Amino acid sequence: MFKRFLCLAICALTVALTLSEADARVGGSRSLGSRGSRSYSAPATSPTQSSPYQQAAPQQAPRPFSPPPYQAPQPAGGGFLRSMAGGIAGGLLGGMLFRSLGMAGAGGGWGGAGGGIGIFEIILIGGILYLIYRLIKNKRAASQAGQNVYSMDNYREPAQFQGTASSVSPVEDLAAGVAHIRQFDPAFDEQRFCDQVMDIFFKIQSAWMNRDLSPAGGLLTAEVRRIFQEDIDRLIRERRVNRLENIAVRNVEIVEAWQESGQDYLTALIYANLLDYTTDDAGQVLEGSKTEPIKFEEYWTFTRPLGNNQWQLSAINQK
Repeated sequence: MFKRFLCLAICALTVALTLSEADARVGGSRSLGSRGSRSYSAPATSPTQSSPYQQAAPQQAPRPFSPPPYQAPQPAGGGFLRSMAGGIAGGLLGGMLFRSLGMAGAGGGWGGAGGGIGIFEIILIGGILYLIYRLIKNKRAASQAGQNVYSMDNYREPAQFQGTASSVSPVEDLAAGVAHIRQFDPAFDEQRFCDQVMDIFFKIQSAWMNRDLSPAGGLLTAEVRRIFQEDIDRLIRERRVNRLENIAVRNVEIVEAWQESGQDYLTALIYANLLDYTTDDAGQVLEGSKTEPIKFEEYWTFTRPLGNNQWQLSAINQK
């Protein structure tokens, strides 16, 4: 009964936390959407400056480095299966030992009236050990198969899986990406794009607060619009409004630029603060504060077909 109650309590707490986080500003303060092949990697950090919210943070003295004791590498899944094998074998051996000492009752155990290990126990142990061996072998084979790199059509593995990625710095990668974008859009200007990101940011936040994505529909990919609409539909059902006020964008900076599958991609790091609180339809504050602003940093990734076309928000990642 206690285990069932504990399980229900954990599930209820998880649901409550999920609903609470989904109310906070556009996107629910969570990562969402697609960054193409780079969806598997975190966005690059700022190549030119640190966060304005971290510049005044006190510097901590470096701690001396102590290498951890060496541990032999273990194959994937082997530790758990070996532990299981040890537990089963230990239990069987312990049971046999007790039976051999006459503690199994009048029956004397599986091996017969006299106790000790019989042929049945030996066959059973052999079968269990063989089963564990096959499980470990299959687990290793699956792990090795998952490490192979495959290429399908124009798909390219994310940069962190490619051998040459470590030799390219974020600054060089950004410069190369912007140069490729300019090949199809010679008029592309980084500062103008940052200004455009700021405009898009305000429009999307406004549409989110009004629970109507129509004014910003053309600024969102189909995937992101679907996610936002699901969140807005839930807010409407619950008669809640996520209010965003006094929005101030401190800085917008391009941190990544690349092309793939006929699309341009740009990721901008946005530093901003705002009042973020949730009310019911009558205006009663349910969550957040109307007086304490929230500072945040988010990566917004935009995409468009190659050339001078409309940028659309394709992903939001939390820093």
